Amino acid sequence: MLIKSKRGWELPESAATPEDVFFSRRGLIGASAGLAAATLAGPALAQRAGQAPDPTADLYPAKRNPAYTVERPLTPEEIASNYNNFYEFGTSKRVASAAQALPIRPWTVKIDGLVEKPQTIDIDALIRKMPIEERLYRFRCVEAWGMTVPWTGFPIKALMDMVQPQGSAKYVRMETFNDPKIAPGQRAPWYSWPYVEGLAIDEAAHDLALLVTGVYGKPAARQFGAPLRLIVPWKFGFKSVKSIVRISFVAEKPATFWETMQASEYGFWANVNPAVAHPRWSQATEEVIGVGNRIPTQLFNGYGAEVADLYKDRQRERLWA
Repeated sequence: MLIKSKRGWELPESAATPEDVFFSRRGLIGASAGLAAATLAGPALAQRAGQAPDPTADLYPAKRNPAYTVERPLTPEEIASNYNNFYEFGTSKRVASAAQALPIRPWTVKIDGLVEKPQTIDIDALIRKMPIEERLYRFRCVEAWGMTVPWTGFPIKALMDMVQPQGSAKYVRMETFNDPKIAPGQRAPWYSWPYVEGLAIDEAAHDLALLVTGVYGKPAARQFGAPLRLIVPWKFGFKSVKSIVRISFVAEKPATFWETMQASEYGFWANVNPAVAHPRWSQATEEVIGVGNRIPTQLFNGYGAEVADLYKDRQRERLWA
């Protein structure tokens, strides 16, 4: 008899967070009241913005990989699509409408640094080169809320195979667009634009580290970080840089956006740990967006069995945000 043992991070699919609740780091208190407005961020919003059809739309919905599932309900799309952190377009969670100003075609991604095959590649050509699949992941924000989202994309490892990092590459630096003309948040002089994030090379090569091109069975909406964003589900959400234009393989640890802004609150590693509080709030529990109840936070957001070994030789570093 075949007995399947569940991994610690698996949740039931019914537990996934709705899409419109997912977008933004602030405004948690108003999440429930905002559900009625969540419907604005779906297809009707795209039509109103006059968006052209996505050139890769035929790839969605991608086949779901059953190795990456959850045992809690998916967050409804209409919620996750209207609850987003995207500081380039404002500091509230209701940035879906403002984010439609971002032109996502044409779009190129520069891949450079310590690689054998540096290149600048069109986003549609990149997507069609990669092994696209759908995965269900937990998502945990540093603000102590969480969702469950069906992401479509490809592991960073597939991109690494394409460009062939050199042995001297120890980190991967990722950078978002910088265009204050269309992103009002980038006009704020107190932020260190553009948004930059980074991973150690072994973190980036881990199979859970995903470059996302789609959400909820279709190309990613702009407020999710289209056309290319990062998801590292064992870390706090601010690590998952949106709308990526450059990926650099480097020897030194990159200076990241929030660490540059406030290093005492937002560190480089930013792994989820319920026992380590943020300086201004506890991380012991999280609010499930779209449901409203609080649940215990899990170490590494429930992915510890898969990723804990990445840090066994880094215990002297500040591993938790």
